[in-house]
Parts: sequence; C-alpha cells; structure tokens
Amino acid sequence: MFSPDSLAWWIAAVAVLVDLTIRIIAIIVVPRNRRPTAATAWLLAIYFIPYLGVLLFLLIGNPRLPRARRKKQDLINETIAEVIRDMHLGGPHPELPEGFASLVRMNQSLGALPLFAGNGAHLISDYQTSLDAMADAIRRAKQFVHVEFYILQSDVSTDNFFRALEEVAERGVPVRVLLDHWANRWKPRYRQTIARLDAMGADWHLMLPVQPLKGRTQRPDLRNHRKLLVVDNEVAFLGSQNVTDSTYNLPKNIKRGLHWVDLMVRVDGPVVASVNAVFLSDWYSETDEVPESAVFAPTEGGSGDLDCQIVPSGPGFEAENNLRLFLGLLYGAKRTIMIVSPYFVPDEALLLAVSTACDRGVQVELFVSEEGDQAMVYHAQRSYYEALLRAGVRIWMYRKPYILHTKSLTIDDDIAVIGSSNMDMRSFGLNLEISMLVRGEEFVNEVRVVEDQYRALSRELTLEEWLEQPLRSTVLDNLARLTSSLQ
Repeated sequence: MFSPDSLAWWIAAVAVLVDLTIRIIAIIVVPRNRRPTAATAWLLAIYFIPYLGVLLFLLIGNPRLPRARRKKQDLINETIAEVIRDMHLGGPHPELPEGFASLVRMNQSLGALPLFAGNGAHLISDYQTSLDAMADAIRRAKQFVHVEFYILQSDVSTDNFFRALEEVAERGVPVRVLLDHWANRWKPRYRQTIARLDAMGADWHLMLPVQPLKGRTQRPDLRNHRKLLVVDNEVAFLGSQNVTDSTYNLPKNIKRGLHWVDLMVRVDGPVVASVNAVFLSDWYSETDEVPESAVFAPTEGGSGDLDCQIVPSGPGFEAENNLRLFLGLLYGAKRTIMIVSPYFVPDEALLLAVSTACDRGVQVELFVSEEGDQAMVYHAQRSYYEALLRAGVRIWMYRKPYILHTKSLTIDDDIAVIGSSNMDMRSFGLNLEISMLVRGEEFVNEVRVVEDQYRALSRELTLEEWLEQPLRSTVLDNLARLTSSLQ
C-alpha cells in the first residue's frame, strides 16, 4: 500500500513526466510543414497551458480539409485542365505589365482556371442596389441559378432576392443553393431561410458542415467564405457582400448602429464559366453529385474588353493561392497600391511586400474600419499599424458606425482584384475564398471612384496619434497578434 505521502509523490512525478513528454512531442510535431510564427504560437500555448493547449491543437491544429475532400479538388482541377487543353482561350491584350503573364500562369497552375479576354465587369457599391441587381438577373434565368454565399438570410432587405428565386423555381428553372453551415446555423432567421428554400423547391446544402453524428467532421473553424451567384452561365456576381440585411440582423449590431459597406461586381463573358466552375466544385465536394450544368463552356465574348481570371483558394488547395496572387501584384507595383480590407492581419511575407513597396517609392494606401466587429481580429490588425505607418503606408479609417467590409486591391492604373478574400491569415489558410484578377484601365477607374468615396468618408490615422494609444490597448493588440497565428 502506498502511504499518502508516497502517493502524492508518484502523482507529482507522473504529472511532471506527462508534461515533459507533451513538450518534447510538441517540438517534434507542431513545427512540421507550418509557418514559424504559427508553430511558435502553438508551442507557446502548449507550454503555458499544456493540457488545454494540446486539446486545442488536436481540435483546430490541422489547417487542411480532410484528405478525401482535397482529392476531390485535385480531381476537379485535373478535369478543368483536360477541358481547356484544346480550347482556344484568347490571350490577354498586348502591352502586358511586367510579370503579368507569369502571374497568370501561376494562378492557373495553382487554381486550374485560365485567364479569359473579352469580359464585361461593373461594380455595384450600394448595398441594396446590389441585392436588387442580383434579383433582376435571377428573374432572367432560363437554364439554372447557382447561389453560394457565406451567409444567406431571408429578411426584409433580401426579400426581393428570395422572391426572384421563388419565381424562377416555379417556372421549373433549377435553383441550387450553398450556404456555410457554421456561419448560418446559429444566426437569426436560419430556420425561416431554410423553410423558404424548402417551400420554393430549391436544392440546397450546407457547406463544410460539422455534423459528427452524420459522419461529417473537419476542423470546426474552417469556413466557406465565398460569395457568388451564377445565372445561365451568362452573368455572375461576386465580391464581399452576403445576402442579408446590412446589420446582419444581429441584436448587438443593431444596438450599436452598425451597418456593413460592401462591393460586388457583375461580370459577363467567358469568365462566368470560371465562376460557375468554382460553384460546381463546391457542389460536388458537398454532395458527391455532378449537376447537368457541370459543363465548362465559356461564352464567346462579353459586353467589355477586360482580361479576367478567377482564382479560388482555401484549405482544399496545397498552396495559399490568394496570398501568392497578392504578393505577386505587390512586388510588381510601380506607382500605386490601394488596399481595402476590413481584416488586415498580414503574415511576414505580406508585411515585407508592403514595406518593400514603400521603400521602392510606391504610394501605398490602406483602407480599414475605425470600428471593429470582431474583437480578436480588430486588435490583431491594430498591432500592425505602427509598423505600417513607419514604413510610409497611409491608413484611412472608415468612420463608425459603418464596417467597411469591401475586399479589393488595385495596382497602378490597370490591375485590380475583387473578391471575398481578406488580407489576413484566416483568409489565406482557413477560408475557402474566390478572387477575380482584372486587367483593364476602365475597370480600375471604376474602383478608383469607389476608393475616393471611401477616402471622403474616412479619417487618416497618423503615427503621432497612434503613439498616444494607452498601454491597455497595446497589450490587447499584442495578445491578439499572437493568437492570430494559431493555424
């Protein structure tokens, strides 16, 4: 029999041994194929809170989708590559910016989708106008309507959108809908939205569902953050806006008077087939079904003369496609870089690219929100302001109570990226995103008009003002910066 003293000694010895074993195994396992910053953050969590840290690592330590899901994405990429091999795509216009052709090749190598010439694209910066424009396009549908949004809610603001879906469904047009599971399941109006989709006869599915009882699990904080609509392979919409009221119908947002400011782009022409390919890849990944409309058949030409390429990204791909796109563009900039991102939490590579651009004499401006809607991301973003300001970046803070939710990047006078991707580590590694690379001065001019509107509604943050931040804010910012690397 053990005496109480010896039993306590053995318990303490076992605890020390287990703790030491966890630390040694963590050093071996955690850094493998992981960014140094992410590995360091995980090791700190495991060392300071070993049992909870290990539990969190086992729960959310793998930033990739399950192997079966990744194999589906590989199959989709191979299928697209076979289809376009013998297809005459029509190359980009002459007088390409330096490095643009190689950037396009990289995008196609990573995401499978080619660049198409002869597209029309126009921005919609008003929130309700965007919802109504999508409704108008839906009502013209003859073959199919494909809806994929991170958040999809039936409410007063989106009623016209849903009525349009109901009208075409009644005419027998197939309506397929994808919405993110976690982003919608616990939000207001979820049951009403699902009931309305059921009533109209829409074929709808949850994206990245966490349903262990149904055998559907993966890292629970992976999200399908894409926002897109495709009608008849003729017209598509994509951008930053969800299908919901500008308050997201959340009581805390309504109480604070918060409204979201977004930007969508309406596109027509051959690139619409690429947007549809992204939808179909997600549809196949979630349902194991291939709709009759799963034909990669680009139209001959659109209403404009723009070069466009769709770049999908996310944990289903081996590389961080969106981050590489952004880095390539930042290093190629000659005169101006305009970044609009509600959540700007760069990794080392992105921060270096931005500061290097400033060193090269490139004018760099960053548009963010003065008000934050997500505390951890808000404080993590703030932790980079001093470095950015010292590098020479001009930071514009969109005045509260509005949340500037637009995600855009313009380079010099003729290159832009519009889509769903923020410039943060979550969007690079954990979210499924869609971005559209556009080359064309007329389109960039449209984006410049929106940027000017944002600037007029913002105030500029100066280094002098920032250095007066209280100590408590600095502490919160730095703590949030550490947690942002836990991928």
